Amino acid sequence: MAAAANTPDAAPHVPVLIRPLIAAVSPVSGTWIDGTFGAGGYTRALLEAGAEQVIAIDRDPLAFELAADWLADFGPRVRCEQTVFSAMDTVASAVDGVVLDLGVSSMQLDRAERGFSFMRDGPLDMRMSQQGLNAADLVNTCTEQELADILFVFGEERASRRIARNIVRARAEAPFETTLQLASVIERSLPRSKPGQSHPATRSFQALRIAVNDEYTELFEGLMAAERVLKPGGLLAVVTFHSIEDRMVKRFLTARSGHSGNTNRYAPQTAPVPAQFDILTRKAAGPDKDELAENPRSRSARLRVARRTDIPAGRVDPKSIAMPQLKGTR
Repeated sequence: MAAAANTPDAAPHVPVLIRPLIAAVSPVSGTWIDGTFGAGGYTRALLEAGAEQVIAIDRDPLAFELAADWLADFGPRVRCEQTVFSAMDTVASAVDGVVLDLGVSSMQLDRAERGFSFMRDGPLDMRMSQQGLNAADLVNTCTEQELADILFVFGEERASRRIARNIVRARAEAPFETTLQLASVIERSLPRSKPGQSHPATRSFQALRIAVNDEYTELFEGLMAAERVLKPGGLLAVVTFHSIEDRMVKRFLTARSGHSGNTNRYAPQTAPVPAQFDILTRKAAGPDKDELAENPRSRSARLRVARRTDIPAGRVDPKSIAMPQLKGTR
């Protein structure tokens, strides 16, 4: 779950766009997959809306530990699976719905020790699974060109080369260990932000987090896994938090609904493509003014919903849905 209204020590988290999401998928029944459990807000909402069972998936072991008390209240109606959501079709089949709330969860963002936030000092980590290479590893070992590519491709940071150059210079004196240490270098690399603008480190931290967790590959594979696991008539609801994610989801659903069309008007017309999905939200839904007042983090959230047809699942080319890819791999 990518954003919520409260901190870990406050009242239960309110998932972003939950009201329009539940309205779009109602009546809720049968078995659902919450592929991004996080603080559990979507799982609770689906259960309260009528789902018989929710299969909760999260790669972060802490997610289920923190929710243990209230999960016990639902008994067998919740089944927890510690894995990535791209593997959802290995833990379930023929489900009635899939919900994906992309990005970093409030549980992770609000905890300084997880290293996701440039607003709180903590170890430069950013690993959702708490395993593998962390952000400090990338910042301290990537070449200047590799860093610039990560910042530009994954964060759309126009000053990527300048930031990468300053990171390399700074780490020559001392390796990066904390979030504020990195945020300070990034901030000094950019013009002072004007009132109302996002923090200078926003795009860079987003890019590093995406690289550490391979989020775009996970989304690409996860959309195809959802196509495989949904039964005919099943619903897919995806909440995104930035333009790249939303573009990938939009293009995937457009392609899988048989409406990819021709890019060249002079080219011969291609045969209609069988549709694996019917799109229910022609325009992505965003937060209303009440939700924006309750939760400013929701301002960039977008919801798209589609219904699975009975056409067999297949694969798509990542380039066809504008999946960002680095020139080389580490």
